[in-house]
Amino acid sequence: MQLSEIIIQKIKKEGAISFRDFMEMALYYPNLGYYTSDRNKIGPDGDYYTSSSLTSAFGIMLGRQFEEMWEIMGRKEFTLVEYGAGTGLLCHDILDYLKENKPLYESLRYCIIEKSPALCETEKTHLQERVSWYRSIQEIGPVNGCIFSNELLDNFAIHQVIMGDRLMEVFVDYQDEFTEVLHPASEELNNYFKEQKIKLDKGFRTEVNLQALRWIEEIAGALNQGFVLTIDYGYPAYELYSETKNAGTLICYHKHSVNENPYYHIGEQDITSHVNFSALNRRGLKHELNFCGFTNQSYFLRGLGFLDYLREIEKTENNNTSDNKGKAMLIQKLLIHMGSKLKVLIQSKGIPPVKLSGLKFPVPMTETFREDYA
Repeated sequence: MQLSEIIIQKIKKEGAISFRDFMEMALYYPNLGYYTSDRNKIGPDGDYYTSSSLTSAFGIMLGRQFEEMWEIMGRKEFTLVEYGAGTGLLCHDILDYLKENKPLYESLRYCIIEKSPALCETEKTHLQERVSWYRSIQEIGPVNGCIFSNELLDNFAIHQVIMGDRLMEVFVDYQDEFTEVLHPASEELNNYFKEQKIKLDKGFRTEVNLQALRWIEEIAGALNQGFVLTIDYGYPAYELYSETKNAGTLICYHKHSVNENPYYHIGEQDITSHVNFSALNRRGLKHELNFCGFTNQSYFLRGLGFLDYLREIEKTENNNTSDNKGKAMLIQKLLIHMGSKLKVLIQSKGIPPVKLSGLKFPVPMTETFREDYA
């Protein structure tokens, strides 16, 4: 049975379901959801690219940041926890870099939290040492090191809301086709906006990622000492809920084409929405996670020496025109196209205030971000 038919049966039996429940099924239903199936998702044969799928340099830059964190923490036993490792390429590139630092590598424990059995099998084909797999962070125990994610939170199932005379939540019904109906929003959704002092104009449609807030609470409880590094598509709240985004940020990816209809290709297309980094930071502060800094991926990579790294690579290679063109395209994708859209939030616990290299070039909004939401 197709996933769309399973969802239709659920609606006919139980009535309209929240968009959040629809998205959860579309992405994570056992064996048939987008992320639980064995279909190719990343790269030329998939639906989209990630930074790690474009070049190993991204993993090397992250490795440099982890190396610096290890130094700051006193060169002790260091645990890296990666949420949602995808194909495992990023993990492979990070470990390949960290192998050159023998004291760090010998003290390193690399944990992957992965819920997709299909992705676990893919990751295990080229990750042979230092890596162990878990279903949840509770299985790992207290973490001393860094917990990080790359393009994870934008795939959490979100609530969709529309402001009418009062805040309304979007539910999904089925009458010969999928349709949307509105129900009064829950107290939790209303409080989400009240806590951040956000007022939506009438007709404003947007998303609320409550799962991301529960996720950061869970991480804060599991982290004994160290850092949380989150890379994702998103904005501070004042920008995410500005009038320029009054239709929301929900986007779907299917075979490298973009659409805004989550009711097509159910189980076969990615569904994403942008992250509210203000809410993530605010909730972290309530659970002992301090704000270290906020920037975009372009500045983050620059701070870690990405451009110098590429220049060194060019010196050691033949002056091949096609190679140079390939590097130019790489820089354009990582530093301009993806780099400006992806944001980086770093939080810490049990660490004195430090200046991390990846935060050398904060984005212009950082001071406002800190003042309003830290």
